Amino acid sequence: MKAFSRYRPHPWHGLTPGDGVPSLVNAYIEITPFDLVKYEIDKESGYLRVDRPHRTSSLPPSLYGFVPGTYAGERVAALMAGADRGDGDPIDICVLSERPIARSEVVLSARLVGGLPMLDHGEADDKLIGILERDNVWGDVRELDELPRTMIDRLRHYFSTYKLLPGEPAQRVQVGAPYGTEHAFAVLDASIRDYRSTFGSSA
Repeated sequence: MKAFSRYRPHPWHGLTPGDGVPSLVNAYIEITPFDLVKYEIDKESGYLRVDRPHRTSSLPPSLYGFVPGTYAGERVAALMAGADRGDGDPIDICVLSERPIARSEVVLSARLVGGLPMLDHGEADDKLIGILERDNVWGDVRELDELPRTMIDRLRHYFSTYKLLPGEPAQRVQVGAPYGTEHAFAVLDASIRDYRSTFGSSA
């Protein structure tokens, strides 16, 4: 009989990054492209908490969540020029899917194809990019440059502008040029090692 958790595991600490690391990872989805409210994992309870309504009309262009058992600490920060530290959260991941997935609090398998380096007030806040495993349209993609450039441009634009409001000073958020699988694997590995040195092994 396959082992199971008698109680709901904490999505960050009670799930693993996945058996297929580094190419295939688990992703816990917090936000869908249809959400007008920003949700974030409550770090104490493991439930989704309403963080805030979106302040603008901008909506995330993909599924958005994090890889369990990861942590943006000093090793992650060392991979990003200009970063003083990691942001202290699990590593974020954007997951592209041809079929719309309209609900959050789901766990899925995603194949890493690259990422975006985001520097937020001196903190490394990488956005890994993955493809839903066995996706009927994008499932064979293995590198970021195999995707339409428009898809990546939408992600870059979203993270560059989603905090901006007319009449307010520009936010100190910088989104750099996209990177491919090699660097994405390095960021993932650093985040797993940061997690283990901070919390011990995940589930």
